[in-house]
Order: sequence, then C-alpha cells, then structure tokens
Amino acid sequence: MTADSDSRALGAFLKARRAQLTPKECGLPETDSARKVAGLRREEVAQLAAISVDYYTRLEQGRVRASVPVLTTLARALRLDDDQQHYLYELAGRSDAHPRRRRPAQRLRPAMRRLLDQLTETPALVLGKRLDILAWNPAAIALYTDFAAIPANRRNYMRLLFTNPVVRQLHQDWAHDAREAVAALRMEAGADPDDDDLAHLVGELSLQDADFRTWWAEHRVSSASYGTKHYRHHLVGDLTLDCDTWTSPDGSGQRLMILTAEPGSPSHDALRILTSWTMQQPSSDRTGDLPR
Repeated sequence: MTADSDSRALGAFLKARRAQLTPKECGLPETDSARKVAGLRREEVAQLAAISVDYYTRLEQGRVRASVPVLTTLARALRLDDDQQHYLYELAGRSDAHPRRRRPAQRLRPAMRRLLDQLTETPALVLGKRLDILAWNPAAIALYTDFAAIPANRRNYMRLLFTNPVVRQLHQDWAHDAREAVAALRMEAGADPDDDDLAHLVGELSLQDADFRTWWAEHRVSSASYGTKHYRHHLVGDLTLDCDTWTSPDGSGQRLMILTAEPGSPSHDALRILTSWTMQQPSSDRTGDLPR
C-alpha cells in the first residue's frame, strides 16, 4: 500500500475501534445526553490519550503521521490487545517500534516500610511513579482517608486530590495545592515521556476536571521537595503542617512524604489528638503493589 492508503487505513482502524468501546469500559463518566456516534467520541479518545482533539482528528483523516509515544497512548486509550497493537504500528509505518514491555510492579522497599512503622504520630506516605500511593501509616489514614478501601490501581495521590471529595475538601487552598501537584506530575512526565500509564492518568483527569486540563496545558514544572500545607479537618479543625519529601537513593523513584507540625503549636496538639484516635492496623492493610 502507499503512504496515503496506509494513513487512510490507520484512520479507519482508529474510527472502527473507538466505535467498539463504551465510555463505561474506559472509565469515563456517563452522561444523560444522547450520543450521536456509536462508542467513543473523538474528543474522548483524545483526552484519554492526552493529545489534542485537532491532532487526533487529523490522525483519523490521514493528515498527520503518528509518533511512537502517541501510538503507545492510543493503544492504551483504545484498549488494544497485542495483535491490535501490532496492526496499529504496522499501519502507522512504525513496525520496528514495538510497544514497551509491561513494567514490573512497584514494590515497597523494606527500608521505607520500617520508616513508616516508626512514625507513629506523623502522617507519612510512600509515593511511587506517577504519584502512586504505595504505602501509608495509620496517621496518614487519620489525616486523609482509608487508603486500603481504594483499589490498588486507583490509589494515586493526584487522582484522589482531584476526584475524592474528602481529600479535596481537606485542603484549605485546594486550587493552589492541586496546581502545584500538577506541576510536579508534569516534571515526572518530562523524565519519562513514554509512560503510557501516566498518559492514561492525564487523559482520565483531563476528561473529568476542567481545572486539571487548564493547569496541565500550562506546562508548569516543579521539583519542590518541601512546603507548607493548610488543612481543615472535619474532626480537629485547622492544621498547618510542613510537608517534606525524601527521594530514595536507589533509583526506584520512591519518595517518603512526611507531614509535621511545629512543636507546641495548636496544629501539633490537634495532630496528636487526631492520630491518637486511629487504631494501629496490620501492615497488610497499609501497603499494596501496583501494576507498574
């Protein structure tokens, strides 16, 4: 086939595949409005793949050649199996660029677990790639939410910040904190632009939240490892906590996030009261491996 016919075939394949999927299958919110097309709309595929609607439209129309990273995110967004992915790459003229192998599970480092177990009055989390929450201590449950009740593949700090009402309402200045978190995630995206799981997370949040779409498009980046958080907890009231993050030196990308209060301050007293109400839980309830 010629390059033009290949482009047309790729567009036809993309269009046919999105027609086979429902919003529910892709984790998208249902709407009451009538759908004019079968399956997913172009804008929904574009947002799931974290690309612009215009770019995706031109792909379907055969007016642009897809890059390997875009093919990777499209394969993820359209739920393609191995054969379909191979076909997609061939149609795009990228048959020599095979999809990346499945990444090993993010497993909590034993040293991180020991640190969490020793922090009894200080909320602490272990964050992995894409700000996935790998582990937590009882004090973090008291401050945030019961992480064990959230499926492991949904246990992500960014996702909770934007979609969990309890976590969202905890932040006195949610817009500031969320925007800074987006900048941190954008920094991580720059370090690993081919991470299709990160692209899926970005697409999902872009579809669900207008603020995320706006802030992600700003391309702000931040590597800040410390700052101050202002919370309003439904049990103990206002809390002003210092947030410090330490990165593991082993290259795993795991980070220990600890929240502390100035000794003798009202926030320190409130934090002690809050954590004293939380019963110690078995370690099995405070950690979980993630797919990648």
